[in-house]
Amino acid sequence: MKYKAVIFDLDGVICHTDRYHYQAWKQIADKIGAHFDETINNRLRGISRAESLEIILEYCPRRLGQKEKDHYLQKKNELYLSLLQNMSPADLDPEVKDTMERIRDRGILMAIGSSSKNAAYILKRLGLENYFDAVADGTHITRSKPDPEVFLKASAGLGIDPPQCLVVEDAESGIRAALAANMDCAAIGDGTRCNLARYHLQRFADLLLILNEGACPPSPRGH
Repeated sequence: MKYKAVIFDLDGVICHTDRYHYQAWKQIADKIGAHFDETINNRLRGISRAESLEIILEYCPRRLGQKEKDHYLQKKNELYLSLLQNMSPADLDPEVKDTMERIRDRGILMAIGSSSKNAAYILKRLGLENYFDAVADGTHITRSKPDPEVFLKASAGLGIDPPQCLVVEDAESGIRAALAANMDCAAIGDGTRCNLARYHLQRFADLLLILNEGACPPSPRGH
């Protein structure tokens, strides 16, 4: 078997909290007088909270000192966590859970590789807090995607060499991180647009085709 482990990004792959991020950032942007819309929000995918704020500040008419930045970063997280209280195991797509169960039945290890510092909380809300063999998130890294650190920590936690890990990602920054970690990547959702990943998933269950000796058609990148 080519892949001994699958490393999943969390938001946009296992679950979808984009609307919560957007609502929280929109409140922050309104407070500081910065223009913010869905297009700008898409630029924030896969990067750290601090980096996200810097992007939002590009559309702000005034400069913020570090003390103000720290205040709004904390406020954003409080707003986001409040919104996440609405999540429950019912938000986990049955196809996602079934696919992961079938991957586990094949003896393939699974991990989370997420830049989010709230990954543990989200997994708990979904009822997945003890589900994965390893979790690497924003609390374990100093460099966010596209740096490969989070995926390398995930593979180390699994005890699996990077080339034997398949990453599942929905953001270009995450795909670049996977490639920098010397891992193959399966792109899903918006991640398919950049044509960098080895595989394109039309649906989550297509992962099973890839793990069946790479039966899933490769992306237009043409590996």
